[in-house]
Amino acid sequence: MSLLCVRVKKAKLQGPPDKFNTYVTLKVQNVKSTTVAVRGDQPCWEQDFMFEISRLDLGLIVEVWNKGLIWDTLVGTVWIALKAIHQSDEEGPGEWSTLEAEVVMKHDEICGTKNPTPHKILLDTRFELPFDIPEEEARYWTRKLEQINSLEDEYSFQEEVQKKPLPSAASQCSFEDADSAVDDRDSDYRSETSNSIPPPYHTTAQPNASVHQFTVPSRLQQQGVLRELCTDSLHNYDLDNQEHVAIRRFDSIDSTVGGRTDLESTSESSQMTSRQCSIESRRSLDLSDSPAGSSRYGSSCNVSQGSSHLSELDHSHESAHGSEQEDDHQERESNHSYHSLGSHQKDGQAWLREQEEPHSKREEEKVCEAEEKRVEHSAAKLLLEPEKPKGVDGGAQLSYHSDNEPPPFPPARAHWIRAISKVRLQLQEGQDEADPSKPPWLKGGPAGGLYGIDSMPDLRKKKPIPLVSDLSLVQSRKAGITSAMATRTSLKDEELKAHVYKKTLQALIYPISCTTPHNFEVWTATTPTYCYECEGLLWGIARQGMRCGECGVKCHEKCQDLLNADCLQRAAEKSSKHGAEDRTQNFIMAMKDRMKIRERNKPEIFDLIRDVFSESKLTHAQQMKTVKQSVLDGTSKWSAKITITVVCAQGLQAKDKTGSSDPYVTVQVGKTKKRTKTIFGNLNPVWEEKFYFECHNSFDRIKVRVWDEDDDIKSRVKQRLKRESDDFLGQTIIEVRTLSGEMDVWYNLEKRTDKSAVSGAIRLQISVEIKGEEKVAPYHIQYTCLHENLFHHLTDVQGNGVVKIPDAKGDDAWKVYFDETAQEIVDEFAMRYGIESIYQAMTHFACLSSKYMCPGVPAVMSTLLANINAYYAHTTASTNVSASDRFAASNFGKERFVKLLDQLHNSLRIDLSMYRNNFPASSRERLQDLKSTVDLLTSITFFRMKVQELQSPPRASQVVKDCVKACLNSTYEYIFNNCHELYSREYQTDPELPPEEQGPSIRNLDFWPKLITLIVSIIEEDKNSYTPVLNQFPQELAVGKISAEVMWSLFAQDMKYAMEEHEKHRLCKSADYMNLHFKVKWLYNEYVRDLPVFKGKVPEYPAWFEQFVMQWLDENEDVSLEFLHGALERDKKDGFQQTSEHALFSCSVVDVFTQLNQSFEIIKKLECPDPVIVAHYNRRFAKTIGKVLMQYADILSKSFQSYCSKEKLPCILMNNIQQLRVQLEKMFEAMGGKELDAEASDHLKELQVKLNNVLDELSAVFGNSFQTRIDECVKQMSDILCQVKGTGNVAANARNTVAQDADNVLRPLMDFLDGNLTLFATVCEKTVLKRVLKELWRVVMNTMEKLIVLPPLTDHTGTQLIFSAAKELGHLSKLKDHMVREETRSLTPKQCAVLDLALDTIKQYFHAGGNGLKKTFLEKSPDLQSLRYALSLYTQTTDTLIKTFVQTQTAQGSGVDDPVGEVSIQIDLYTHPGTGEHKVTVKVVAANDLKWQTSSMFRPFVEITMIGPHQSDKKRKFTTKSKSNNWAPKYNETFHFILGNEDGPDAYELQVCVKDYCFAREDRVLGIAVMQLRDVADKGSCACWCPLGRKIHMDETGLTVLRILSQRTNDEVAREFVKLKSESRSTEEGT
Repeated sequence: MSLLCVRVKKAKLQGPPDKFNTYVTLKVQNVKSTTVAVRGDQPCWEQDFMFEISRLDLGLIVEVWNKGLIWDTLVGTVWIALKAIHQSDEEGPGEWSTLEAEVVMKHDEICGTKNPTPHKILLDTRFELPFDIPEEEARYWTRKLEQINSLEDEYSFQEEVQKKPLPSAASQCSFEDADSAVDDRDSDYRSETSNSIPPPYHTTAQPNASVHQFTVPSRLQQQGVLRELCTDSLHNYDLDNQEHVAIRRFDSIDSTVGGRTDLESTSESSQMTSRQCSIESRRSLDLSDSPAGSSRYGSSCNVSQGSSHLSELDHSHESAHGSEQEDDHQERESNHSYHSLGSHQKDGQAWLREQEEPHSKREEEKVCEAEEKRVEHSAAKLLLEPEKPKGVDGGAQLSYHSDNEPPPFPPARAHWIRAISKVRLQLQEGQDEADPSKPPWLKGGPAGGLYGIDSMPDLRKKKPIPLVSDLSLVQSRKAGITSAMATRTSLKDEELKAHVYKKTLQALIYPISCTTPHNFEVWTATTPTYCYECEGLLWGIARQGMRCGECGVKCHEKCQDLLNADCLQRAAEKSSKHGAEDRTQNFIMAMKDRMKIRERNKPEIFDLIRDVFSESKLTHAQQMKTVKQSVLDGTSKWSAKITITVVCAQGLQAKDKTGSSDPYVTVQVGKTKKRTKTIFGNLNPVWEEKFYFECHNSFDRIKVRVWDEDDDIKSRVKQRLKRESDDFLGQTIIEVRTLSGEMDVWYNLEKRTDKSAVSGAIRLQISVEIKGEEKVAPYHIQYTCLHENLFHHLTDVQGNGVVKIPDAKGDDAWKVYFDETAQEIVDEFAMRYGIESIYQAMTHFACLSSKYMCPGVPAVMSTLLANINAYYAHTTASTNVSASDRFAASNFGKERFVKLLDQLHNSLRIDLSMYRNNFPASSRERLQDLKSTVDLLTSITFFRMKVQELQSPPRASQVVKDCVKACLNSTYEYIFNNCHELYSREYQTDPELPPEEQGPSIRNLDFWPKLITLIVSIIEEDKNSYTPVLNQFPQELAVGKISAEVMWSLFAQDMKYAMEEHEKHRLCKSADYMNLHFKVKWLYNEYVRDLPVFKGKVPEYPAWFEQFVMQWLDENEDVSLEFLHGALERDKKDGFQQTSEHALFSCSVVDVFTQLNQSFEIIKKLECPDPVIVAHYNRRFAKTIGKVLMQYADILSKSFQSYCSKEKLPCILMNNIQQLRVQLEKMFEAMGGKELDAEASDHLKELQVKLNNVLDELSAVFGNSFQTRIDECVKQMSDILCQVKGTGNVAANARNTVAQDADNVLRPLMDFLDGNLTLFATVCEKTVLKRVLKELWRVVMNTMEKLIVLPPLTDHTGTQLIFSAAKELGHLSKLKDHMVREETRSLTPKQCAVLDLALDTIKQYFHAGGNGLKKTFLEKSPDLQSLRYALSLYTQTTDTLIKTFVQTQTAQGSGVDDPVGEVSIQIDLYTHPGTGEHKVTVKVVAANDLKWQTSSMFRPFVEITMIGPHQSDKKRKFTTKSKSNNWAPKYNETFHFILGNEDGPDAYELQVCVKDYCFAREDRVLGIAVMQLRDVADKGSCACWCPLGRKIHMDETGLTVLRILSQRTNDEVAREFVKLKSESRSTEEGT
């Protein structure tokens, strides 16, 4: 880092001298500086500039410009490479350079010039030797600082400071307003980019902090001042690096800490005529709310030779004041050092931060109050007592004003000492009013003064504003911002206070508000007379105007109100001037009387003034005398020199046809009038003209009028008539008595009459030197001093820090700041000395901002700011000045007020971020203050939008929202960390718990319900107490909702984490987790569910508890099963009693489902909003239901058989199962029905099917239990039926007998059914009853079929008996009996008819008129159909039955799994073409693989039988010869069967039977095969091996046919058929 020094000396320009008014601009490394403009062709500037250079590859660009009326023209440019500039500590003679017309560009940068011009410039450029400290020196200073840091004792340091007050350079001319410094064109420093990273701690040179524009009368002085100023300024790090995202906000107390108003700084800058210092290019630490933040803090100094405002003073005038100026600096040092406290503190702290911590760390740190306090405290210690370098004289550390000796050490070391001394100085200054126990810069206020009002980021950056991230509810804070006390420096300025005290007495002893008014009368002028006020002619022949009888002043009638000077005083002055002694005495006596009366009637006013300014009674009495005398003296001894500079105007009316005006200004003091030049065609003209006046009358007025110059015939005629040829653009009339010191003030232009069209404002710089009065601050500063001291006295001294709010009503209530007495004092002062009411309001606002936390103050501030906004923002139709321009013209100081609001805004945000603490819900007054605080924030936003006209300032609603969220974050943290204690205190529970168990634990869940309770209390408080108060933004801000949202979000994070931990260990009961789940669910449903953020979203909380609910469901299953067994045991003991006469089931079902329903109710009450998790729960619960119900059904099924003998019990048990099904259906619906999860739904449906099957099984068992009794009944029926005689063809008249017979037949069965079915109808549930009826129906039908229609085949059929009878003749009698019995079995047609009718009766009985089984069921029941079919077969012939058998029984021998051998046969089928008769030839070839065991002779033979209709008269059976002991015999025998032509081959089949021939006993059957001719019919012949089966396979039809035929014992074909089909393999020997 190098320091470039450039001295712009002079130039030689070719051309006429009057053509040139030139200035020089220097540009290097994004920094631009400009000299003053000098006229002539050989201008001489002799100005010094300094630049810090970090890149030597660039160049210095020197441009010479010629100033023009509208724009400036470039004379020429010089480009000097920085590498070419030599290093030197001495100033050289300089070098002449030729100016060139064009620049040469390379990569968008200037790299040279071309096209020389005839002009030349003399420049001296050099680099001063480097600022960097040598390494060993850096180490030395680092070590020293560490030693200092360890010092704890402040006492010795304070003593030393008191002994040696440290001089500080008078470099703080203005912190506030660029206007009060040198004109912008003369100090044009711009720091546009700075990406440099702050250097390490021992490098003190800074990038882009330029020190420029030095002009000093003598080089001797310049040497010292220059070094001092540059070292001062070079401490200001430019932290506005774009890569630095997070900047520690240390620069919190802004430059208003010094309390410097614009006017104050202006007056001082003007006093320093020889060396004007402008701290104008300010450090751009864009932390402020203000858009003007880029030119905010001082970082460069400008000592220019006579500012542009004072350029007319010659050098001799300056040198004459030189020595005085020196003294002046020394004299005002203490004042300066206090004023600059804020900026020093900034410099010191920022510098300290740079030294102390690496930049990367600083980027990441949070804004944390406690930490800032700690850091600042260490900063205080660090800088307590520096050890001076050896050989350095303490008194001469920093100032080299006196001589030109070189500094005793390098400038870099000066930086260190400079910084240390600054902090020492501010420590000393600060101790006066601070609490000595605290480090001096920690003065209360928000977070101990660390959050300055302007630590908000620059609005233009559009970065989110980080709010307070670590607030504690238990922090206390004071009533206001100490940094806002910035405005109240006058409390310490004793000199100013003494002067204001006198001026206040003067204003109040003879107040303007109640002075003697003029005694106006209508008056006729006898000679041409002009109005005293407007100087217009009093027109007319008579009664032209008004004249005061007392003092003789004359004016227009319309102007009389504008004359507000006191008649008495004016009369006294006038008479004393004209030598009328007596009259003067009379006036003086009158004035004395008035003052006496005033003093007697209003003693409280003067007592209050005396108390406020802490004057003794004696001094006060003396001052009263002096003041009275000065009032009586009036203007006889009064004179003043007034210098008025007409600077510029804004927003004038356009009077010309061109839409513009040609304005000029006339200034008149007394009778002396002067005018400026005319600026043509400009509504925002700049004149910069200075006029000098002498004034000998304190009641004179300065009349400033703006005119539009017209030079046409109309205006000339007007001039003849009115003495006014030009158009009037506006005026401002200033009372001379309101002037004081030096003022730079904007005045609004006023109308002269109602018809005037006026707009805009004019800026005047007025300097007044009153004879005999010391040089003092302007009246605005004096008023500020009065107001602040009065406020301080009433609030801090009398009110113990409480602001007393005056009780004022009406539209102007906001202008009442104090109670009656104090208000009269400020109003009189303001009236007397011309202080605008808006200035009073802004001053009071500034005072209140130091107490904004006091009760009632926010409301007052809000109203005040609203009216200030209205004043600036509500522009009238007649004025075209924008609100921001009007505000810029404010005498309070634009920067100062903006900074105040920024600081206030930030502090309000911090307080709102702790609103629970600062505005407790228990206090209605504080809640009202909270509302007002938000109103105040809104007013600040309105101010930024409408007055400052910023594009998009942060919306008040958003700011409040962010604050509320910040507060809630810290609130949650607080209640989380102190949950147990708060809960115990709030709900008076036992607080005894060891500290380690007070927080969340994995051993229990006690913490969370307490936390939920506290959260709810906070949300409720926000909803009920804060939401109604903060109702300014109903659409955007509902505190209750935000509270719920923030609390839930934070709670959810913690809860989720806690549940994850619990899931790993599971140390608590599942019931505890369930209870907690319910509480969390309630919290969510009650407060969170309907919030816009969460609406329509599936919340996370069910997932946290899912595992625990599943665990509970697992445990619940075991509980349910235990309960089931218990319920069944109890029920069994009670004998399965019906629960009531209406309920047909026993209590165990009720108990089981009560328990299941309760379990499900718990799941349901969880109201889980996550469908996926609900599905998981339902699946798990469905399994429990399945397990429980199936276990119940199994237990009943096992023991059901044993209960069947009981009368009612089986029905009740079946009812139980049915009731399970009913309840299951209800539960299915309760669990969601069709909406239920597919898997759970399938599970329950499957369960329903299983229960249905169980019920079917039980009813079947129950039905079968009646079998024996029904058998008996049916046997009786059969016997009765046998007695029915008669043919089948029933005559019509005999039908009744059939019905009668049917009734008789049915009686045994009906008696049985009647008794039972009546019982079932009462005991069984309808569904069960139907099932029982179905089973009974089945049993009755089957039994009737088996016992009546188709009795079973006996072992010994008739044929067998015949065979055995042949052998044993003794059995003949048996045969007879048998034949008789067999005969009865064959039903006659009449019996069939009876039975048919009986069936109809039974069917109707089971239908029971619709109460029993449905007719369709009965008709279609397979049992009835089977019985009917059997009955129908009774009426068919044997041939038909056999044909039916053959055609239906197609699989009699097929599919033999275990053949007992095989037979090879060959079949040929021949059909006669003529007769259609069929002939079948069968060749039995052989048998093979016969499986037969016998001990005797084995003689197998094959028997072949043709089965079919119409065979009674034909040969049906053939047998082969037997082959002895051959298990694979060969036969090769052929047989022929003749079939009729009645039926086709499909009605016939061949049955092949292999038998073992036995003599004198029945042959034994080996195996049987059946071959159907339909299989051969298509081919005509077939040869195949037929497997031999053990018996014939047939279905129900076959069996039925067989039974019917078995009863036709008289039919040989039938008997043979039955025998054939009944045969089966005989028993083998040895088995």
